[in-house]
Amino acid sequence: MRLFVFGMGYSSHAIADHLRKDTTWIGGTTRSSEKAERLVADGIDAFLFDGTAPTPEIDRALEGVTHLVISIAPNEEGDPVLLHHADRLASLQSLVWIGYLSTVGVYGNHDGAWVDETAECRPVSKRSVYRDKAERAWLALGEQCGVPTAVFRLSGIYGPGRNAFENFRKGTARRIDKPGQVFNRIHVEDIGQTVAAAARQKAAGIFNVTDDEPAPPQDVVAYAAELLGVEPPPLIPFDEADLSPMGRSFYGENKRVSNRKIKDDLGIRLVYPTYRQALKALKPDP
Repeated sequence: MRLFVFGMGYSSHAIADHLRKDTTWIGGTTRSSEKAERLVADGIDAFLFDGTAPTPEIDRALEGVTHLVISIAPNEEGDPVLLHHADRLASLQSLVWIGYLSTVGVYGNHDGAWVDETAECRPVSKRSVYRDKAERAWLALGEQCGVPTAVFRLSGIYGPGRNAFENFRKGTARRIDKPGQVFNRIHVEDIGQTVAAAARQKAAGIFNVTDDEPAPPQDVVAYAAELLGVEPPPLIPFDEADLSPMGRSFYGENKRVSNRKIKDDLGIRLVYPTYRQALKALKPDP
């Protein structure tokens, strides 16, 4: 396996780590020279790509690539990778699998009902509308090239360095109460193992990558406070919460996302099926 990742960030780095033993070479893009140096130190060939123009160096590096992962957000112009490198990708004779990291935000609001991969997508926010279009564009490219293509709809991502304990450390932990509101989450380790399994199996289609338990966000904060042995922050009614427009938009989408397909089709057994197991493992030392 020769793996190339567009957007070697938090989640995609975990995917690369899970695939290391299967690969003879890993390359990936980043937006900064500083991050590129860290990737090289980790054994990953790094290429600068900010999504505004094609990069001939990347086109050359794609020669012989067998597995492709895309973890770059689209914008109003479309998917940056497809805008600048679609022709090169379509010409690759070596490519056997494409994986695109998307979001459960494409489902929009379902008033707390359960959704699976067959549910209607009715995205509300601009960023989710862009994701929905990008999903379809990547699936179309895969069909055009005859390459199995998988779309991974990720729930709220957390893990080392990105979790409720970090919010307590920064003094930003809050409990916002919106009755009936739930969210799914997914630990970065489970993203890594799920996408890696799909890459090995050359799985195609749409997969929800999410935990077992949709839960109110304030419950997660309260549980983290319990593990830390501190008082949880007071409950703030949603209507009184000082949220950014993006933060408020998240609360406009209420759904319970099923992960049955990754278990049945990919054989996934989650390392962290709920936030409780994960927070116990992530708890900082006293």
